[in-house]
Amino acid sequence: MAMPAARKSTIVLKNAALTALRIQYAVGARLAPERTARRALRLFGTPLASSRQRARRADDGGAAVSVIESRGVALAHYVWGDPHATPYVLLAHGWSDHALRLLPWVHALRAAGYAVVAFDQPGHGRSAPGRGYLVDFAAHIAAAIERFGPAAAVVGHSFGAAAAALAMSEGARIGRAVLVAPPADVVAATHRFTRALWMSPSIARRMCVLVESEIGRDLESFQIQRRAPALAPPALVVHDLDDREVPWEEGERYARYWPGARLLNTSGLGHQRILADAGVIEAALRFLGGAEVGQRVVSTFALPFGVA
Repeated sequence: MAMPAARKSTIVLKNAALTALRIQYAVGARLAPERTARRALRLFGTPLASSRQRARRADDGGAAVSVIESRGVALAHYVWGDPHATPYVLLAHGWSDHALRLLPWVHALRAAGYAVVAFDQPGHGRSAPGRGYLVDFAAHIAAAIERFGPAAAVVGHSFGAAAAALAMSEGARIGRAVLVAPPADVVAATHRFTRALWMSPSIARRMCVLVESEIGRDLESFQIQRRAPALAPPALVVHDLDDREVPWEEGERYARYWPGARLLNTSGLGHQRILADAGVIEAALRFLGGAEVGQRVVSTFALPFGVA
């Protein structure tokens, strides 16, 4: 079946716009590297507006919706059930996404007897506009835990999964973790971003220096191999072998270094479809119920990321 002309023309326009953006940044990186690094960082730290558009149209699944301030930002919160009377699971969405996209998880978790709490990060979904870094995502997760009490578990996708792990490493009280397609290294993610815009590694390094000066912390300290060994709660890491956005090897790194983690591999689901896959949700529920799901990965600190 031939592709409709309207869709084909839309794809051509999007590809042309991306190429123009890449040329703009590639040239800027050569002529004005410091200014280009700052512009690239603003782009890197600003979620796509489409997240907010999708969230406004999304069904909330009967949630109790409220706006709660966290670190001076008004965040849209969604609650299903009573998290003060019933063990609850916290949902953490990814970058340029929104909480209500996790509604298939809400239905499954409610059927299993859990209450569910979710919220939109700044600049995402129905929350107030804003930008942010991994530390900000993690701080808002920790704030939700403080408000609703210790969580039975967290389910995080992509950037939200990394933020959940960071929050746990800094004291957030969470009993179990399901981490779907989690990035392991913000420095590596920055390099992937600059490569996608045809910029040199020197721009990525400049961007990292700018972030470090802004947050007052070393970005390498957030790499999961530096955090996971001290984490005690059980974790299930779910990652697709064909993930083109976050390499499968980064999910494996979580499983290698997290003492109580197991790795569940999928194939053909990529970075996005894995989130709503019925088989993944069913496996996660079995894990939350105490079953052994996935495989245990053995690591050694004698090598950079261990060996199986």
